[in-house]
Amino acid sequence: MRSRLRVIVTGLIAQYPLGGVTWDYVQYLLGFARLGHDVYYLEDTGQWPYNPVAGALGADCAYNVGYLAKVMSRFGLDDRWAYRFADKARRTSEWFGLSDLDRAAVVESADLLVNLSCALERCERYRRVSRLVLIDTDPVFTQIKLARGQRDFAAQVDAHDAHFSFGECLSDRIPRTGHRWRATRQPIVLSEWRPAATPRNVVTTVMNWTSYRSVAYGGRSYGQKDVEFMRFLELPGLVAPTVLEVAVGPGKTRRTPRELLTHKGWRVVDPARVCPDVDRYRDYIQSSLAEWSVAKNGYVVGRPGWFSGRSACYLAAAKPVIVQDTGVGTVLPVGQGILTFDTLEAAADAIREVESDYDRHARAAREIAEACFDSGKVLSRLLEEALA
Repeated sequence: MRSRLRVIVTGLIAQYPLGGVTWDYVQYLLGFARLGHDVYYLEDTGQWPYNPVAGALGADCAYNVGYLAKVMSRFGLDDRWAYRFADKARRTSEWFGLSDLDRAAVVESADLLVNLSCALERCERYRRVSRLVLIDTDPVFTQIKLARGQRDFAAQVDAHDAHFSFGECLSDRIPRTGHRWRATRQPIVLSEWRPAATPRNVVTTVMNWTSYRSVAYGGRSYGQKDVEFMRFLELPGLVAPTVLEVAVGPGKTRRTPRELLTHKGWRVVDPARVCPDVDRYRDYIQSSLAEWSVAKNGYVVGRPGWFSGRSACYLAAAKPVIVQDTGVGTVLPVGQGILTFDTLEAAADAIREVESDYDRHARAAREIAEACFDSGKVLSRLLEEALA
């Protein structure tokens, strides 16, 4: 492997211009750059972009392009991005960022294209790149799509030379797809995350109530976070006076029951207000005492060993993480820094444990981030396996 590679990263920064989504993808760019590689960001989803100010799909892409340009400038990547806006109704498209000539030259000379979340609309447009790598950030659901015979999706997956998944221990509960899914995880640029000097005495999380509809396969249903959260409605009453705060949007396929959550003792806040961009999202995490979060029901049922990139940011900020068990104990150290639960009582016990020995759990959280999520380690391993 050459010491300096030209790497293209794809993602959904402009599609969903939100603080947490941005960190998911921008840490790949920063991580590759800090390893000394020549990195570019290219977004070509073919989807109509979401406008968080309107709370719906935008009238055009002006807000999204402006947001992406600011993010790239914020991280010193002003001349290293390109975004395609596709108006399928009019059968037109327009590129922003790099000129057509510069974008074509980058694609022609790239050693590697890392397609995060299967974000590219048509991978065949990029076969000039030496090697295409897919990173499945939604395990269980990705494999079910393939097993159900979604041919267009299968064609996109098959177009890649190597396949990685955040499902680090895909179990027998998950259908086989014929692909070799190599384990990987969210890279964290550790220098970007530090604990606040005076954190709020609040346990928090940032979440979607639903991202899409539940799916059925093999006689089982694989649902979203709403399914799991309802099992823990009574948690605030068990751990009072500890404050449990959820930054949760309205929900995409089911409405978030904000009044019910508030009635049960949850502090419900609007992520568009408390963490709308990269800096305020980071501030929100760094100022928290710890994280408590459920997982998608599909991850709980499928037990793929998935661990949230958001939770990894909490760890990097020296914030203990209390999360629903997805089989993660087989791939990450749990018990200190990361505590898992599968029942209401276990969730309450984990919160009490963190509070009873907070400094120990906070130190362990940062140590896990350094040992397991450091972008240098995660991305060096990814490159070694992707180019083997």
